[in-house]
Amino acid sequence: MDESPAQPLPASRRTAIVDVLRGWALLGVTLGNVVSFHQLGADPERTTDALTSALQFVSQYLFAAKSWTLLSVLFGYGFSVLIENIASKTGKPAVFFLRRMAWLLALALVNCLFFYGDILKDYALLGMLLLAFARCSSQTLFRIGLVLLLAAPFVSAYARGMGYDFDARIDALLPAFLSDRWMDVFRFNLEATWLLAFFNPQYAITVHVVMFACMLLGVTAHRSGVLQRLGTEPALARRLCLASLALAVTFNMALWYLTQVKAPVLTYFRFGYWGVMCSMLAIAAGLCWLYGTGRMGRLVKPLQAMGRMTLTNYMAQCLMLAVVFSGAGLGIFNTQHYGFYVLLAIGTYVLQVFASQWWLARFAYGPVEWLWRRLSYGVAVQPMAAARHAAAERAGS
Repeated sequence: MDESPAQPLPASRRTAIVDVLRGWALLGVTLGNVVSFHQLGADPERTTDALTSALQFVSQYLFAAKSWTLLSVLFGYGFSVLIENIASKTGKPAVFFLRRMAWLLALALVNCLFFYGDILKDYALLGMLLLAFARCSSQTLFRIGLVLLLAAPFVSAYARGMGYDFDARIDALLPAFLSDRWMDVFRFNLEATWLLAFFNPQYAITVHVVMFACMLLGVTAHRSGVLQRLGTEPALARRLCLASLALAVTFNMALWYLTQVKAPVLTYFRFGYWGVMCSMLAIAAGLCWLYGTGRMGRLVKPLQAMGRMTLTNYMAQCLMLAVVFSGAGLGIFNTQHYGFYVLLAIGTYVLQVFASQWWLARFAYGPVEWLWRRLSYGVAVQPMAAARHAAAERAGS
């Protein structure tokens, strides 16, 4: 066995379509996080105009929950790549991965000071759980993931039936968020994070079940090579896209109708996440289809750049949310038209695209990605500067 020090996967061995998908998913995360402040503490009876309704419709069916489920699949994919890489170098992937997740959790705790909807903590904790399944066969992982997704409608209905009023508890904490003191803002975000992640049943139970199922499917996607195939076989990606889209439309229309008629079945069987998963697969396969046929054109490099700097960009966005919306910052909160939040999210994303491309032309990693690797790998980590990184890769090849 190779006993050379563990190193991050060289850039030359990265799968381009994975970075493209990460970059796209981050767009949805940005949109979801920013527009959430339009609803935070708002009057539920607030009137909605036609433009708001149209934007909310697009957000709900194209982005809502599709982005974090896709990122969860890609997290599982990255987990499998990392375990394989470290095992080939040191034969001790478990120790390394636990250390890596511990540092991710530390970064998450910092991030929670600025945004109560932080998702890094969930990846860190579920990543540690995922390690317990690392030795399972691909078939076993796929079956477990599938069972969890099949159980999701029952889990969702059960969690919803617990009657936990998360909005009321958040509203009680809002004076701290609207305070002009940063310590109050930090306190709000930490307390709201605690309530959301561990006491709100829909998140603490349902979201984590679905998220972990996605991670397991991501591991199998790497082991089976299906994601690489989707990026290089447009016909396969097209078939998956169309089949998933048909299922997504069916599930979403059925759920809409049953909700409108207040069908009793929804009290114990809410299959919304089936629609989410099918929509996510349709979007991901559609992107692979465009990528494989070359029709994505000039969007490839911007999405890749965002995908390579997902952690840096995500944490920067969370800082921006606190600065723009809290009382200690600009204090905008929920006072603007829905369109303002959509434009702010898109504008933030576009600015980060340019910043990421500029940065990666000079450095091998995003700043937070480099820090995380430095903490995980120790002094053996490859240099941050792009030129030195390239030389290190050539020397190691």
